[in-house]
Amino acid sequence: QEQLVESGGGSVQAGGSLTLSCAASGFTERLGCMGWFRQAPGKEREGVATVDRIGRPGYADSVKGRFTISRDNAKDTLSLQINSLKPEDTAMYYCAARSFSACSMIVDNYPFWGRGTQVTVSS
Repeated sequence: QEQLVESGGGSVQAGGSLTLSCAASGFTERLGCMGWFRQAPGKEREGVATVDRIGRPGYADSVKGRFTISRDNAKDTLSLQINSLKPEDTAMYYCAARSFSACSMIVDNYPFWGRGTQVTVSS
């Protein structure tokens, strides 16, 4: 059974850093694009960062320069280094994957999702 499991969330003060991780397992086909999405209370889920199979990243404007996405294809893992955290970064962060190599920030383009890891940033 295909599974994505996130870890690494927590509560930090503004200006702090966190590293989120996502472990993929049970996939019979090679994963294409993988990404991180987030959803704050009362808001829609939004794309944060994506990375294709050869490591090309894409970022939402709101996180450029602060977030770094990376993946290890041999280990089927995805990471998100988050620096200079802001209170507005508070959200549930989700790992997502799709079979297609092309990346997208559109939620509906991803059939595989983890359950999320909470990030809370206090001012």
